[in-house]
Amino acid sequence: MSELVFQSDFEGDTRVVIDNARSDHGAPYEYIAGTGTLPEKSSWDADWAPFLRGGRMDIQYTGGKPSQRFAQIIPEPGNPSNKVLHFWLNDAWQADGNATKARIQANIYSIREGLKEFYQSVRVFLTDDFNELKTYPRKITWCTISEFWNNEWWVKDEPYGFRISLGIGKPVNGPGELHFILEAQDPGMKPVWNADDHDIPVPIGTWFTMDYYFKEGNGDTGRFWMAITPDGGHRQVVFDKTGYTHCTKDPNPDGLTGYNPMKLYTSKELIAYVRSQGKTLQIYWDDFKLWKNKRP
Repeated sequence: MSELVFQSDFEGDTRVVIDNARSDHGAPYEYIAGTGTLPEKSSWDADWAPFLRGGRMDIQYTGGKPSQRFAQIIPEPGNPSNKVLHFWLNDAWQADGNATKARIQANIYSIREGLKEFYQSVRVFLTDDFNELKTYPRKITWCTISEFWNNEWWVKDEPYGFRISLGIGKPVNGPGELHFILEAQDPGMKPVWNADDHDIPVPIGTWFTMDYYFKEGNGDTGRFWMAITPDGGHRQVVFDKTGYTHCTKDPNPDGLTGYNPMKLYTSKELIAYVRSQGKTLQIYWDDFKLWKNKRP
C-alpha cells in the first residue's frame, strides 16, 4: 500500500533558511523550513525527521555566491497569490572536485530505510530563457533537473555507486528542439543505459506536472518511469525504462538512500552561453509530493 511521505505547496511560512554558522563548500548552509497549508505531512521542520536522518531537505550549490545562484520561495511572477520555489542560475564557479560548473539542488540524503519503490510528483515551470538553449551551437548532454543515487558514489568506501540522471538535452549541433534525456551510470560514470529515443518536446513558458516512479531492480526487474502533464493538457509518458536501477556489480542492493528531487546543474560553457545572450536559467517548482510504494 502506498504511503505519503511528504508534500508541500510552498505556502504558509515555508522559506529557505541561510545558516551562516555552517559551511557547505565555502558557502553558507541552506535548508527549507516552515509549514505549508496542506492538511498533513507538510511541515518541513517535523515531517522529514522520521524519514531522513538529518531531518531536513537541504539546498546545495557546492560553493558560489548569491550573485551567481540562489534558491528562494517567492510569489509566482504573474500570479502573486501563489508561492513557488525559485531556482536562479547565472554563472559557474569552482565547485567540488576543483571543477568549474553551475549547480542548484535540493537534497534528500540519508534516507533511514532504503527505498525499493517510490513515486514523486512536482509542478515545473521553465522560464522563457530556456529557449536560448535551442540555439546553443553544440549538442546538449548535461543540464540535469533531477538525479537519483543508489548508492552515492562520493561516499568513502562505497564500491557500488550508481546514478540515474534526468535532464534537458539537445541531440544536434546548431539550432534544435529540446528533449528530456535520461541515463544511468555505474561508478566512474560508466554508461549502463540511456533512454533518449523519444520525440516529446520540453514545455517552456508553461506549467506542467512531472511524475517519476523508481523501482529498484536488475536489468529485468528495475524500472524508471516518467510522465509530464501540461496544465490543461493530457498526460504524456516520456520514459518507461526497464533496466538496472542499482550498480550492476552490487550483490545485495538495499534501496535508494539519496536523491535530488529538484535540480539545475550544468556546464560552465552552457551557462556562459545563456548569460552571453542576456538570459538566466530559471525554474519555478510547486506542489511537491513524495510517496513510498506508489505506482503509476
